[in-house]
Amino acid sequence: MASQLALKSRITSTKSLSKVFQAQEMIASAHIARAKAKAIASRPYSEAVEEAAKRLVSHVRDVDHPIFRRNEKSLKSAVFLAAADRGMAGPYNANAIRKAEDLLSQIAKDGREPILFTFGKRGEAHFSSRMKVERAWEGHSDNPRSQEAEEVSKALLSCFLEGGAGEVYLVYTEFVNLVSQKVRVLRLLPIEIVRGSGSAPDPLYEFEPNAEDALDALLPRYIASRIYECLLSSAASETASRQNAMHAATENAKGLIKDLTISLNKARQAQITQELTEIISSADALSKKK
Repeated sequence: MASQLALKSRITSTKSLSKVFQAQEMIASAHIARAKAKAIASRPYSEAVEEAAKRLVSHVRDVDHPIFRRNEKSLKSAVFLAAADRGMAGPYNANAIRKAEDLLSQIAKDGREPILFTFGKRGEAHFSSRMKVERAWEGHSDNPRSQEAEEVSKALLSCFLEGGAGEVYLVYTEFVNLVSQKVRVLRLLPIEIVRGSGSAPDPLYEFEPNAEDALDALLPRYIASRIYECLLSSAASETASRQNAMHAATENAKGLIKDLTISLNKARQAQITQELTEIISSADALSKKK
C-alpha cells in the first residue's frame, strides 16, 4: 500500500487537475451555444450559393470553365485539413488527423503527389515532421473568421488553377449535435456539373455581360462559403468535443479522488492499528516485568 504522504500528494495534484478540467468544461459550455448557432446559421447561405451555382451551370450550354475540369495529366492532389489549435478536446484532433492520413496514403497509392494545407496548430505540428505543409493557418480554430475562409479559398483555387493540382479535398469535422461529430472528406474541386433530368429541356437564360463573367464572380464566393461553413462546423465540433472530454475528465478525477481518499483512510487506519498494537504489547511487557 502506498504511503500516506504519496497518497496525499496524489490527491492534491488530482484536485488541481480537476479544477482545470472543470474550468475548461465551463468555458466550452459558455462557447458552445455561440459556435453551434454560427455553424447552423452559415448553412442556409452556403446552400443558397451552391444552388445558385448549380442552377447557373445547368442553364449554360457547353460550359468550359477550368473550375469544372479535372486535369487528367496532373499528378498532384491538394488536401485541406481543419484541426484545432489546442488539445484537451478528446478524440477531435486524432480523428481528423487519422482521416487526413488515410486520404494522403490513398493519394500516394494512386501515384499522385499530395499537397497539404492545414488549419490549426495541431494538424501542422503532426504533419510538419512527416511531409511539407504548403501553407498553415492557426490561432482561430475555435472561432474562424470569414477573412480566413477567403484566404484559404484563394490559396486552394490558386493551387488548383495555377499550381497543377488536379483535385482539392477538404477534411473537416461535421457538427451533428452536442454528443456526435463526424469527420468528413469533401471533394471541393473540380465542381461536379449536375444537369437537369427528365425529357423537358433545361430552360436557357441570357447573361450579361456573359456567362463566363457570371461564373467568375459566383464560383469564388461558392468556394469561400463552403470552406467557411466547414470551418464553422469544425469549430462547433471542437468546442462540443472539448466540453464532453472535460466533463468526462472531471468525473474521472472525482472518482480517482474518492478512491485515493479511501486508500488514505485505510492507510491511516492500518497505522493507528499498528501503533495501538505496539502500545498494548509494550504495556504487557512492562506489566510482566513488574
